[in-house]
Amino acid sequence: MKAWQISSFGVDSLEFVERPTPSPGSGEVLVRVRAISFNYRDLLMIKGLYNPKLQLPRIPCSDGAGEVAAVGEGVVAWKPGDRVAGIFMQNWLDGALTPAKARGALGGDIDGMLAEYVVLHETGLVSLPEHLSFQEAATLPCAALTAWNALAAGNLRPGANVLIQGTGGVSIFALQFARLQGARVLGISSSYEKLDRAYTLGLDAGLNYREDPEWDRWALDQTGGQGVDLVVEVGGAGTLSRSLRALRIGGVVAQVGVLSGPADPVSLPIASILHKQARIQGIYVGSRKDFEEMNKAISLAALRPVGENFPWSHARQALTRMEEATHFGKLVLTVA
Repeated sequence: MKAWQISSFGVDSLEFVERPTPSPGSGEVLVRVRAISFNYRDLLMIKGLYNPKLQLPRIPCSDGAGEVAAVGEGVVAWKPGDRVAGIFMQNWLDGALTPAKARGALGGDIDGMLAEYVVLHETGLVSLPEHLSFQEAATLPCAALTAWNALAAGNLRPGANVLIQGTGGVSIFALQFARLQGARVLGISSSYEKLDRAYTLGLDAGLNYREDPEWDRWALDQTGGQGVDLVVEVGGAGTLSRSLRALRIGGVVAQVGVLSGPADPVSLPIASILHKQARIQGIYVGSRKDFEEMNKAISLAALRPVGENFPWSHARQALTRMEEATHFGKLVLTVA
């Protein structure tokens, strides 16, 4: 089979190689991968910034969808032809995250989905919503589930105000899920073109932060001075202070990403946390059960993920596009 692997760090060093097609053992499933999607974690992993001690070579990427090609001895949950996606952390099936459940992350602890075939344990898979293509379903395991749990952290009621940052995969899913819950969504972006696309998905108000960097004040103005109920925080240390200022008293910051890079630890805005009585909730994807519950909602709403598709041979080009932050929604490779 063909696979992309990290042999040495760097996007340009990503190798397209031939590997033996694996066979499923007892309790395992062989999946023919039809599509994968990239996350920012994958880019950091490939560049050696996520885990410089990553054991190489490693097949990257946590998100993929395909069909069952064969099953190992004792497998009864799946049969050849079933449409499936892998779960991010193969050991996190239900309940709260623990150190043991956190092990076995695809594309990090173990080989990931950027291959024509993968073998996963039978419990490490979920069924796909019937209305989605493989390309659409490949966007769900990390970005969609992260957004789903970020919205859950806010415990939103209809009419609540949600602030999203940018128009990447997590933010666009957060927009779509928030609209399903009857929330009002505010969004910031560096591009009017991207804001226009977000409006077609239900964005209620948008701001170009390059022209008006004080988006926290804008969010307060948009909510009559009260502040938003939930911020889906993908920036990290560089944006957290403004997120807290944009928040209502007693609101929630769902801390998802670190796109803005590191900051001096002493810069943590303690005063804002106290004055806003804010809750900062770290979000790290979710469990298999969370994934299944999210898929039920996606199916009932006939929700369709948004992304850009690339051919199998263009892995480096898609990663470069992610690095340039010029994409909208998810970046997807069709495996062929």
